[in-house]
Amino acid sequence: MPVAAYRLSCMFHFTVTHRDSQTQARLGQMTTAHGTVATPAFMPVATQGTVKATTPHELREVGAEIILANAYHLYLRPGVDLIEQAGGLHRFMGWDGPILTDSGGYQVFSLQDLCRVSEEGVRFRSHLDGSSHSLTPESVVHTQERLGVDIAMVLDECVPGLANETEAARAQALTTRWAARALTAKSRHDQALFAIVQGGVFPELREQSARALVDLGFPGYAVGGLSVGEGAELTGQIAAHTVQFLPDACPRYLMGVGTPEQLVRYVALGFDMFDCVMPTRNARNGTLFTRAGKLNIRRAAYATDPRPVEEGCACYTCRHFSRAYLRHLAVAGEILSARLNTLHNLYFYQSLMRSIREALASNRFATFAQSFLEPSSDTPPVVAERQREEGLSAQGAN
Repeated sequence: MPVAAYRLSCMFHFTVTHRDSQTQARLGQMTTAHGTVATPAFMPVATQGTVKATTPHELREVGAEIILANAYHLYLRPGVDLIEQAGGLHRFMGWDGPILTDSGGYQVFSLQDLCRVSEEGVRFRSHLDGSSHSLTPESVVHTQERLGVDIAMVLDECVPGLANETEAARAQALTTRWAARALTAKSRHDQALFAIVQGGVFPELREQSARALVDLGFPGYAVGGLSVGEGAELTGQIAAHTVQFLPDACPRYLMGVGTPEQLVRYVALGFDMFDCVMPTRNARNGTLFTRAGKLNIRRAAYATDPRPVEEGCACYTCRHFSRAYLRHLAVAGEILSARLNTLHNLYFYQSLMRSIREALASNRFATFAQSFLEPSSDTPPVVAERQREEGLSAQGAN
């Protein structure tokens, strides 16, 4: 089915509203059954129907417009029947905005010792109780339709970053055949189904995968199977190579990425959507993101520090609490530590994406990107502070 025909029968729509003249970055709007998302967009990860340590209301307050859940995990617990009876995932978790669900392909990759892949699909044992289950391209689509999400992902096979070309080619071809079956199984007009480009670290396989999937006519395309052990430089090379084969008229989603610096670089390449557990996982470990880099709030240097995490930050945490208090919570193991740290990190990520969109809208993205990635030689105080902290950490390590 060509893309145009798909759109006639689907509530999903994507429009590029502005293009950067010096990079491949673009500003866009993605319309779904549960609202519109401004792109480039970062999706907080709600694997099991919750972004850890936050409420849906707080997600709205930090600026999130779309979140990512995982069909594999929700299928196992609490189960699709229960969620469907509750009125779908939106109502079940109390989030009224767009939701994208990953299909479970990455979980297949990460649980290799518990699963077996065949042409039909995947047979696996639950990591929760050892019970036997199977996933097929069709069942994964039906599961996500029953969840009622806005964007569903096809079942794919992800290989390790350093897999050989033969193995990567086999998985890439299987992923393409599964994608065709998934598209045939689709029945909901209010849900978009995205394909996933695979091919390991081999440019020719990535091109083959992208071209074959584009010929099938999906409304959106993800690049998967990266950041799985191949190294950051190779990740960038493969992402840059692959994106050029994805349709200009469709959203381009780079899965599982990444650091703030990576987000800026990949926006410049023309990607529109991102997700990563980094802001929430780091928060629970006491690591906070700032314009000057990461800050480890557990350090003794912050025991009496009256400043917020970042001067000028408008997040709830920075408006109300000091570094000293946040350190106290972290060292004491208080639950509030994870909550306040998470609110700051998610706000930082959403604020970064908002700044990227504003820079694109005002024709200054290239300048913004350069200043973000290559700070001026006139080192501002906050950067100097980070450099001092890194120096102290290095001395401590020695």
